[in-house]
Amino acid sequence: MANQTASYLLVALCLLVLVAKHAEARPPRLVPAVFVFGDSTVDVGNNNFLGGTRKEGKANFPQYGVDFPTSKPTGRFSNGFNTADQLAQLLGFPMSPPAYLSLSRPLKSHQFSKGVNFASGGSGLGEHTGRLIAGEVIPMSLQLEYFATVVEHMYKSAGSRRTASFLSKSIFFISTGSNDMYEYSFARSNDRQFLLGLVASYKYYLKSLYRLGARKFSIVSIPPLGCTPSQRLRRLQQMGTQGCFDPLNDLSLRSYPMLAAMVEELAHELPGMAYSLGDAFTMVSFVFANPQTKDWNFTELVAACCGEGPFGASGCNQTVPLCGNRNDHLFWDGNHPTQAVSAIAAQTLFVGNGTFVSPINVLQLVQL
Repeated sequence: MANQTASYLLVALCLLVLVAKHAEARPPRLVPAVFVFGDSTVDVGNNNFLGGTRKEGKANFPQYGVDFPTSKPTGRFSNGFNTADQLAQLLGFPMSPPAYLSLSRPLKSHQFSKGVNFASGGSGLGEHTGRLIAGEVIPMSLQLEYFATVVEHMYKSAGSRRTASFLSKSIFFISTGSNDMYEYSFARSNDRQFLLGLVASYKYYLKSLYRLGARKFSIVSIPPLGCTPSQRLRRLQQMGTQGCFDPLNDLSLRSYPMLAAMVEELAHELPGMAYSLGDAFTMVSFVFANPQTKDWNFTELVAACCGEGPFGASGCNQTVPLCGNRNDHLFWDGNHPTQAVSAIAAQTLFVGNGTFVSPINVLQLVQL
């Protein structure tokens, strides 16, 4: 997997030295608002409010949140801040905008002044993705319905012209598709047909967001899912060998050029649309290939910080062991990165070069 980026490593190392410096000071607010859509990588607590969600789809219990400012679980699938939080911080906000389901009812326009987070752990682009494992989740279709409700409130409060201007200058951050791919990998049939369908669904939802007023998109592609602790355990159990679960990584890798081509085509089709696409596969591959630099020191690339059993993949809860130093672990639990890794991802999305983000980074996107 790391061989994919071997020729770029020296350039990329210089890049990530630069992005670490950008995180030292929070800039002034660069955009009016941030709107977040996706899965557990960017969920900040929506699933806390779903009555039908199983424990596999929630993160509102210890040890989650141990490094959050309050040291309490918030519904983030992390020891602290996730990538949505840390990208929002680079854009000048204290953290991610609030979870949509946490907003008091009836909804008021002032609640949307800095954006809203609609993401739901376990969800995906498919209507039924996540339900078998997590129970009740908020699929992308419903996330967009919620956003449409927000836009309607904005129109009533501020009028169409001001709302359109507000939305056109805001960032729409999207991280989704991993759960669709994960579930498909257990019953593979026609990989190309699956990937085409996944990208077609993504295109539909991007066009729907555009019709509702979105213009600037920060999109994160699917990372090498086969290298998470849970999938390393899957390989060990199925094949009797250690390493990443290659069939899932192959799907992840194949999805990126298809996603990139679709978004590029869409940007030519839709007037005023601009985007920054983060190559999560390459980002993670680089960290695997360079676990120790002057800016970070990852000494555990395989096992989860919170969990037990092989690779710490048993699941994170208040009864399992917790690693002493979260900053030296790539993975927080069986499927999610630590706050330290999320910081690198956010910084790379924000100021990365063409090795990791294309055609521009998020900082360049907000300056358009």
